[in-house]
Amino acid sequence: MAKTLLTGSFVALITPFNKDGSVDFAAFRSLLKFQEDNGSAAILIMGSTGETSMLSPEEKKQIVVECAKMKSAKLPIFFGCTGNNTEATIANVRFAKDNGADGAILAAPAYICAPEDDIERFFLDVADATDLPLGIYNNPPRVKSDLHWDHLLRIFKHPNYVVHKESTARVGQVAQVLAGKPGVSVMCCDSPNLGLVVPTMSLGGHGTANMTGNIAPAELATISTPWSSYKEAEGFKQAYLGLLPLLHYTYSAVNPVAVKSLMRALGMPAGDLRRPLTNLEGEALAKGLRIVSELGLDKRYGYKLKPLSAVAA
Repeated sequence: MAKTLLTGSFVALITPFNKDGSVDFAAFRSLLKFQEDNGSAAILIMGSTGETSMLSPEEKKQIVVECAKMKSAKLPIFFGCTGNNTEATIANVRFAKDNGADGAILAAPAYICAPEDDIERFFLDVADATDLPLGIYNNPPRVKSDLHWDHLLRIFKHPNYVVHKESTARVGQVAQVLAGKPGVSVMCCDSPNLGLVVPTMSLGGHGTANMTGNIAPAELATISTPWSSYKEAEGFKQAYLGLLPLLHYTYSAVNPVAVKSLMRALGMPAGDLRRPLTNLEGEALAKGLRIVSELGLDKRYGYKLKPLSAVAA
């Protein structure tokens, strides 16, 4: 299988819910069109931002089946397919492939805190069981397993891996992966607290795998454009520095509480968070609305801002 490297903004989409708590597929279609129209390069559905750990197995299958029908040539859709063990993950990946997914993103299985050698074997076993394009999400804060670049570079020799998202705070890790010429798209989390975006892009990274693109997709597309000349570097600097208030806001609460609460307040078809998570209210939400207004995102995207007095009370 020839690798097709992704570049640009890889947006981890929220999962929209109806008022009764069911998955809102009409909203999914609207959100996907919004992303395509504003320059996003690819979409991840059922990542951390998609509240995947709180979806039932039946909901996950339904999301794959229905959302894969919404993909387009311009906007490939990957699905989060990590199960609680190797066999469950393989089954998820095969289901996604059979139902039209463009790819799958995998993290280490949560909670078990497996040794890194076991997690390396996990990623390779899954890749051996499919020909679906795969990506790795190295996310120690969520899963407690942290792959060293030696592990990653060995894994990336497998032809089925096409994407890597790094969510550590180690600039050296990104540098070593890129220096190893892994043959995959090297992307990073957009969290300003991790601080990986600037070094990843300056060292030759291919983009960001982000959640802030749910609200500011065109801005994240600019930030996520690989640098081939001074023009991209200068565009990156202006966009990144300008967007820092929103980036800090979207990471001000556990993912996806801030981003989904703000989307809902902006009139986007997001719905509530799934319990036990709850929406931001009062001043915490009003701060996000002020940032959107100050950055002019309401005018750019047609967001309908609620009066600040109504949310800050």
